[in-house]
Amino acid sequence: MAEHLVIKAHITALCAADFSSALNKWAEWLRVEKNLSRHTLRAYGSDVGHFVSFLFDHLGKKPGLNDLSEVSLRDFRSWMSRKAMEGASNASRARSLSGIKNFLSWLDKQGIMHNAAIKTVRTPKLPHKLPRPLHEKQAREVIEKAGLAEKQDWIGARNMALFMLLYGCGLRIDEALSLDAGHLPRDGVIRVIGKGRKERQVPVLPIVEKTLKHYMGKRPVPAEKNDPVFIGARGKRLNQGVAQRAMRDVRNLLGLPENATPHALRHSFATHLLQNGANLREIQELLGHASLSTTQRYTEINAEELLKVYRAAHPRA
Repeated sequence: MAEHLVIKAHITALCAADFSSALNKWAEWLRVEKNLSRHTLRAYGSDVGHFVSFLFDHLGKKPGLNDLSEVSLRDFRSWMSRKAMEGASNASRARSLSGIKNFLSWLDKQGIMHNAAIKTVRTPKLPHKLPRPLHEKQAREVIEKAGLAEKQDWIGARNMALFMLLYGCGLRIDEALSLDAGHLPRDGVIRVIGKGRKERQVPVLPIVEKTLKHYMGKRPVPAEKNDPVFIGARGKRLNQGVAQRAMRDVRNLLGLPENATPHALRHSFATHLLQNGANLREIQELLGHASLSTTQRYTEINAEELLKVYRAAHPRA
């Protein structure tokens, strides 16, 4: 099992042998077949772990697959209620339910087990939240000041390059942190592995490429093709927590509101492109959205044409 994989030993210890085996096989399927990101794998692991713990307490024994097949609508509601009492938001509970549905759907398709009640469980209602992008001036200031909150020059250059990728190319934070040196821009395009391990090519403005090259030259150790682009102080791949803290430091330095997060830079990328003349289809392509409706929520094809639109519309061009 990979180090970032999903099902922890203290969770499988709460299950009967057949349940534990199924969990590990599902986890391996998520990692190998679905190629989910580390962030998504960790989320699934947390969600399923909470559900397993609930079943252990609810049944008063280690649950097996037969017990899982008999979990009723009332049981699922009790689990959702427990999460609510523990302070989980509707969004958190909806995500947890999605993880359990994924596991049970996999069991069903594999012919291992069927639970009839799961399809009747309603997902908690989520408020319709519009993305909260930064103003163009704020986004520029975040990038320009990114290096000032750090004592080491190379870390400042790293943070500046990371934030430039999020705002200048619209990458998800996990996409940016997953980049290896072999993915760095060539001929004005960067190769990005997005959700579901789907690959897309995103145009890169000269200023973005320049910032990346500056950081790569400042790194304490040179990067081979398969080495991570963004590293921490110990040379390992940078994790989201460190990136979030770096953004928090810049936010505090500039006196920006709490919505100034790494993901807000991606929101800002889409919103500012729209404001400067790009259309939703073009933005959808750049963001890697499977559905146009997702792009519409963010903003309220020929590669050459896409490159022209991008360079003409983006405020950093």
